[in-house]
Amino acid sequence: MGAAKPKLIVMTAPAAIPIGENGLLPERFQQWFADRGWAPRPHQLKLIAQARAGSSSLLIAPTGAGKTLAGFLPSLIELSQARERRNSSHFIGPHTLYVSPLKALAVDIERNLGMPVAEMELPVTVETRTGDTPAHKRQRQKLSPPDILLTTPEQVALLIASRDAERFFARLSTVVFDELHSLTPSKRGDLLALGLARLRRLAPGLKTIGLSATVAFPEDLRAWLVEQRPEAPCNLAEMVVVGEGAPPEISILHSETRIPWSGHTARYALPEVLEAIKSHRMTLVFVNTRWQAEMLFSELWRINEDALPIALHHGSLDRGQRRKVEAAMAAGSLRAVVATSTLDLGIDWGDVDLVIHVGAPKGASRLAQRIGRANHRMDEPSRGLLVPSNRFEVMECQAALEANEAGIQDTPPLRPGALDVLCQHILGMAVAAPFDLEALYDEVRSAESYRGLSYEEFEQAVDFVATGGYALRSYERYAKIRRRKDGLWALSHPKLAQQYRLNLGTIVEAPMLNVRLASRRGGKDGRPGTVLRGGRILGKIEEYFLEQLVPGDTFQFAGQVLAFVGIRENEALVTRAEANDPAIPSYAGGKFPLSTYLAAGVRAMLADPTHWEKLPNQVRDWLAIQREVSVLPSKDALLVETFPRDTKFYMVAYPFEGRLAHQTLGMLLTRRLERARARPLGFVANDYALAVWGLRDMGALFATGKPALPELFDEDMLGDDLEEWLAESYLLKRSFRNCAIIAGLIERRHPGEEKSGRQVTISTDLIYDVLRSHEPDHILLKATRADAATGLLDIRRLGEMLSRIRGRIVHQRLAHVSPLAIPAMLEIGREPVFGEAQEDLLVEASEELMREAMGSEAAFGAGGEFSQRRDLV
Repeated sequence: MGAAKPKLIVMTAPAAIPIGENGLLPERFQQWFADRGWAPRPHQLKLIAQARAGSSSLLIAPTGAGKTLAGFLPSLIELSQARERRNSSHFIGPHTLYVSPLKALAVDIERNLGMPVAEMELPVTVETRTGDTPAHKRQRQKLSPPDILLTTPEQVALLIASRDAERFFARLSTVVFDELHSLTPSKRGDLLALGLARLRRLAPGLKTIGLSATVAFPEDLRAWLVEQRPEAPCNLAEMVVVGEGAPPEISILHSETRIPWSGHTARYALPEVLEAIKSHRMTLVFVNTRWQAEMLFSELWRINEDALPIALHHGSLDRGQRRKVEAAMAAGSLRAVVATSTLDLGIDWGDVDLVIHVGAPKGASRLAQRIGRANHRMDEPSRGLLVPSNRFEVMECQAALEANEAGIQDTPPLRPGALDVLCQHILGMAVAAPFDLEALYDEVRSAESYRGLSYEEFEQAVDFVATGGYALRSYERYAKIRRRKDGLWALSHPKLAQQYRLNLGTIVEAPMLNVRLASRRGGKDGRPGTVLRGGRILGKIEEYFLEQLVPGDTFQFAGQVLAFVGIRENEALVTRAEANDPAIPSYAGGKFPLSTYLAAGVRAMLADPTHWEKLPNQVRDWLAIQREVSVLPSKDALLVETFPRDTKFYMVAYPFEGRLAHQTLGMLLTRRLERARARPLGFVANDYALAVWGLRDMGALFATGKPALPELFDEDMLGDDLEEWLAESYLLKRSFRNCAIIAGLIERRHPGEEKSGRQVTISTDLIYDVLRSHEPDHILLKATRADAATGLLDIRRLGEMLSRIRGRIVHQRLAHVSPLAIPAMLEIGREPVFGEAQEDLLVEASEELMREAMGSEAAFGAGGEFSQRRDLV
């Protein structure tokens, strides 16, 4: 950041200020605090003072410190003192926007904010506006908006693209961003940053308040909140940091049951998870993917002999079902909820007194965020239980626990704004009104995310929206804006406004189909009968999963077993069924990357046996045997093991850099091994290791230096090898598809129709090939490469790893598989595990691999350690 003078106020004590010793609270607010035996906290008063001075602020405070109330108090005070009244004959737009990353969080805030508004009898109206809000209510809000509008980034983009946006936002005074750290490093954050830049133009003097509990790079957020002038030093918002509250009480489940070598189900621990639920009022059970949520919910109900009320919550469920679960949580009528990230931000469920995290959290900040849902009060410790799904996850959970104790945050840094999002925003601004090119460029660069945008790139983005780019300009359907005689840019046709609104947003999920519960009529004499369509929608499932089913197949969804009937008009019809082993829908998204900090923590733990005392016996013994059979990876080196098995030869490397980086490394290594005539056949990768197998003895090749390991893992693989591989692979096409949808080149939805996933893929693949051949510097190809580098490939992290291990590669040539290699070996040829029978097969496979790893008596001496360690197998 630049040389602007930062103002940092640290509130080290959570002590409140006695009422009467400050002049910031009006009398009715003072009385409201007093009636509850409360007093305003210093950071709440500081935000009131900063807002009164016209300053924007970033508040960093632990869970339960009253962040949300602090964010709203300035607005509530201003509104209570305003002379304007709702019965005015003039249009009055919203005073405050509250922007949340989650729909559920906006709904929860509306419920909680209603209490002080009602109890103080404030003349303030509060409403939500999300994708779940009915269309008639959204339309009414545009004509008669509330004082405080609780919304999402997508709705902000829709509102500023309205023709009456200038009138609607003329009164806007404040924008409150909740959980700001979760918004800014994503494309949703880019869209919101551009929206904020437009709001500043529509409402000069606009103040912003950012709220967050977990921040690794506060300077990024301070710059994001305020207007930037690219040629001037970086402008920063004020910052208030609240001292830590009661430290959380987090433990790791040390089960007596054998911990699996691989997999993500944690079935081994579910009886103990259920016992923990029984001993608490209400428990949130977090998992990392929707697949895990469905599986875990089903398994808990299977063993729930006491019929405890347990619910399911994830983003693919119908909004009606999600709202019922949220209402039941607020009423305290549930004992547990199995949830994904749909409930892990900011929501204040007062009765939750335990958070169970099944699977490794993948980040220290994510763990702190989720554990903070329990005992949502600053002066009471949050209680959490980590349940690792496999043995490597035991170490990751321990690293996360130690990071939490040390107060480490590992939220990602801000990155340059995405070009495909810029293209979408440009079209939205033309939908709102004709725009001047230079004025819009200055506005865009006032957003921190786009501060470094060159004029050439901006012009290229405008040209793309106007023509599709050089290679596509002869096709009229890509011409969405045009330059008028007065020099302003305007929509080419009014119908494009509706198409923009239908396709707005940056979240590109795999194509989804509604799942509709149907019923049957007839069916006598063994005949199945006729399927009727008229049931309710249960939620959405990815199209590719449903296309693999045939009528009669059963699967688990929305907490029940369903039988697939067929696909009708972009809906999947299902009926209720009974089955012992239904499939569970898998989803392409939702897998979090392993944070760099936790990866380093696991490497340090492996390298230091004195650290193993905190690990379960079976994990300690596993590592001890690895040390005897082979070696353990050191903190900054790379261990590479080679060994034969059956008719093939294997190489297993342990970078501990996350699945994305490992997959990219595997693809590049197999190319190099192919050139070295090692005849590689394939590879698998998880968050911790990478296994490659082939037909030639790679250990012998490395021993003779053909190829030498330092050359195989040289950083130059990120040059020509990477470019050649990307040119041949489908990964860039996959990334291009998302960029094309976000930028508006390909539209999923048209008025009255929607393209299937297959239609979209065919369209984008054809365009991708055309652009690569005729316009390789097209703006969407630039956006695609940027996305692939950070998302699909994690090139930066892979480059840092290759640099770290230079001159530090340790090769162990073994006669058989090592204990540490077992988890990676179990990934080879593995399909998703849906039932206990398949898990039994995994157990059998791991037993065979462990027997091989422990080898003959010669490997351990004649002392019989094999029989002493049979419990490991």
